[in-house]
Amino acid sequence: MAKKIIKVEKARLQQVYEGEIKEKLKKELSLPNIMQVPKPLKVVLNVGSKEAVGDSKVLQSIVNTLTKIAGQKAVKTYARKSIAGFKLREGMAIGAKVTLRGRLMYEFLDRLITLSLPKVRDFQGLPLKLDGRGGYNIGIKDWSIFPEVAFDVNDKSCGLNVTIQTSALEDAHGVALLRNFGMPFRKA
Repeated sequence: MAKKIIKVEKARLQQVYEGEIKEKLKKELSLPNIMQVPKPLKVVLNVGSKEAVGDSKVLQSIVNTLTKIAGQKAVKTYARKSIAGFKLREGMAIGAKVTLRGRLMYEFLDRLITLSLPKVRDFQGLPLKLDGRGGYNIGIKDWSIFPEVAFDVNDKSCGLNVTIQTSALEDAHGVALLRNFGMPFRKA
């Protein structure tokens, strides 16, 4: 029996990046080599919840919802040390995270920029602050802005941290990359 080769199409944002944005950024940033053009490396979605400390059903609900949002299985995160004031013991499950790379990363970024961020109420734009090492963090107060999340009356809504790691060596290069992707930054 012959092996069947499955060809996976590239995500829309990845095609736009490789076809248009890469060359545009090379000229815009006056880089001598196309390999120096910044690119997204990974996207990490992270959810932490204090309700998850006392109730494992809440944590399972968080993992399931984060898996729907990302399109990839989320993993539980555990406390590294005990904190008596929060009734937290070392090794307790307190949240979930998922790391996206490749096609899934581009698909998530596309959905975040084109569908989810415009749904935020009273949205004024995102701040232009990168972390100095090519990383950009977005704090989302309510994950119901994502179209994959079906809002049920009994479910709790959680916040979500999105970290976009790029290969940019300077903040200006990272901002230029994200701006060309269509990231809605705040007007200065």
